[in-house]
Amino acid sequence: MAKITKTEEEVRQQNVVEAVSKTEQFFKENGKFIYSAVICVLVVALCVLAYNRFVLQPKKVQATDQMVRAENWFLAGEYELALNGDENDLGFEDLIKKYGAKGGESVYLYAGISKLQLGEPEEAIQYLKKYNGSDPIMLAKAQACIGDAYADLENYAEAVNWFQKAAKTSDNALAANYLLKAGIAAEANGDAQKALSFYKEIKDKWANAPEGMEIDKYITRIENAE
Repeated sequence: MAKITKTEEEVRQQNVVEAVSKTEQFFKENGKFIYSAVICVLVVALCVLAYNRFVLQPKKVQATDQMVRAENWFLAGEYELALNGDENDLGFEDLIKKYGAKGGESVYLYAGISKLQLGEPEEAIQYLKKYNGSDPIMLAKAQACIGDAYADLENYAEAVNWFQKAAKTSDNALAANYLLKAGIAAEANGDAQKALSFYKEIKDKWANAPEGMEIDKYITRIENAE
């Protein structure tokens, strides 16, 4: 009797049938677990969506709305009110306690600058270091304010570091001001040569900035003192 051999198509079909059979068997044995897992994933996803829509978004709106009055005080130079608010409106400190940064990262910058203006550099540093905005100009401003706070604390080495960071972050004409502050802080720290390097960087890169137009007197003073 002749031996019957299966064609490649028959073998393929048989493999498909076996695979389907194994899959069906797997679902029969593990169906409840799989369905439970799927339901759990869906429940978590729905909870996240609900939290974002009904909790997080409303809080963001509330925080943003309530920041308006504090921002107006800040712009008017009313730093005490900007920080602490009054009987009707919250200040930045209470906004941070209630909402964190839901109204925007700028709340830390405002609070830090207000503290700095009120002569509280240590508290200013705590707020300013929390600021993590994406705008390089505002981030550089925060870094420079940290430098100012350290300078107020007479920690000139740290002040120099933060002014340098601010200059690198901004990388525009504002960098000249930060480099000048870095130079002044370096001189206060007893490092005239480091200060001279900052002044010369201003002369080389930002000669047309207001600081650049007057930088020769800083350079000459140090060079004449050598």
